[in-house]
Amino acid sequence: MDEVIQVTQWLSSITPRKKAKLFFFTTHADAPSPMVGSNDVDTHEETQLPLATTVALHNFKNIDEFLKKKVNTFSCYNVIENEITKTDYEYLRFYSACKYLDVVPPFLDLEKISAIQNKFELTDEERDYRLLLDSADLVLEKVCDSLKPAGVSQMWAALRKDRNLIRGVKTIDIIGFFVDPNPTGIKECLFFFIVRFLQKADKINRVNTSRLERLIAQCDESSSCEEGKTIDFIIDSLRFYPTELYPFGFCLIMCVIEGRDGAMQEIEKTMEISRHLGMITHTEKNPTKETIEPVKKELMKPKYQFYSSFTCWFMSHGDSNSMVLADGETIEREWFLTSFPDISTFQLKPKVFFMVSCRGANKFSLKGDEFEGQSATCDYYDIGSALIRNRMLDITDRVRDISYVQPMMDTLVAYSTILDHLSGRANTHGSIYVDRACVLMRENISRGRSLTEILEHLSQDLHEILQETMDEDRIVYKQACHHDSFFRKTLKLPYTRHPKEDVHSAPQ
Repeated sequence: MDEVIQVTQWLSSITPRKKAKLFFFTTHADAPSPMVGSNDVDTHEETQLPLATTVALHNFKNIDEFLKKKVNTFSCYNVIENEITKTDYEYLRFYSACKYLDVVPPFLDLEKISAIQNKFELTDEERDYRLLLDSADLVLEKVCDSLKPAGVSQMWAALRKDRNLIRGVKTIDIIGFFVDPNPTGIKECLFFFIVRFLQKADKINRVNTSRLERLIAQCDESSSCEEGKTIDFIIDSLRFYPTELYPFGFCLIMCVIEGRDGAMQEIEKTMEISRHLGMITHTEKNPTKETIEPVKKELMKPKYQFYSSFTCWFMSHGDSNSMVLADGETIEREWFLTSFPDISTFQLKPKVFFMVSCRGANKFSLKGDEFEGQSATCDYYDIGSALIRNRMLDITDRVRDISYVQPMMDTLVAYSTILDHLSGRANTHGSIYVDRACVLMRENISRGRSLTEILEHLSQDLHEILQETMDEDRIVYKQACHHDSFFRKTLKLPYTRHPKEDVHSAPQ
């Protein structure tokens, strides 16, 4: 069958709502970099003009033409082996969006997709199409689905009032003041236009969404929200780090085994909970300075931009300032914690570090006959909204900036103990902190709890446990953990697991 006929039949089989969403996912605002052609960013007209004309004319002709052009580009594209290009990224993005929306063109060349996946060095586990979808766009899709056409129309009216923001923008004038968003698919096109416009104007990104939240806050709840949804509920959904679908993120486990009883148990527990949470995991046993540097370089590869979050477990001996590596050398804790968050592939994404080591030799000792012989070193037991918005001060957009970000932002560092103190271990099970952290995360996976809530629970749980030194003094003591957070949003654990077996990836 002629390719033109195939494309026409494919487009005619897609509903207007799905066409709007496919366009939105395909014109993602932030393409991974560095890569060949990454400076050739989609022009203002390419990403916004089709949406604007569709809203104004109630006609999907320009979106259809855009999608046809994409398909033709991919059809003629020859995959080169040595460099990752912008088209490689767009091809994967387009395929993943089609797969997600269940509108994969029957004529799409899956062998090219497999070849591009090879260029990105994707493992079998990483070839799951859900990895390639941008989780921030998925959150925005849910926000759109929660709003009625009248709600999006009210957002548009609020945006039009900001004359400084819209002055001189042709696509704004194309849509005009008054919009009828009721025809099928028009609500989606208008909402996605607003989102892409604010992104291009550098007013919102995957972390900074307050400008969008303020538009939603001006809507009338009775007429703007779908059944069962409220304005607060919709805005609340934007206050979490976007970690939709599978995988929840990438997890790096670094563990010194030499001279640490129970270290293999620590690895098993952290690997199990990471996989249970839906993370793709890499384990580095007995890390040294020579092996840590290649890990950092690996994380800078373009494929890691597809991940929604980064988690690192570092388990070793240590003192107040440093951690002991497998070869006996030490590494400054501060250096480690400042160098890894600065990796560009995880910018604007939550980065969590579990630092499991002693930070000194002090102990919060408990004295008295009632404490003798009581500790959890050998024995184990299980312990089984009002939304605050920026409504107080009238801080104008003129004094706001989301372009420059301190490297440590969106990072959380969890320490197994406080400064200058011991971090306790069990004879065979390794770190008690690791054990309790994994237990609590597993227990809370389906309860919608945030990571910081779980860490607070962990702090309480760990401080209840009596431990005993393994030297001849056999001192009973308590351990206190804590965390430092530079988060700008809330990181929730996934409600349900998303195992890889649920979907079929592209052929290898």
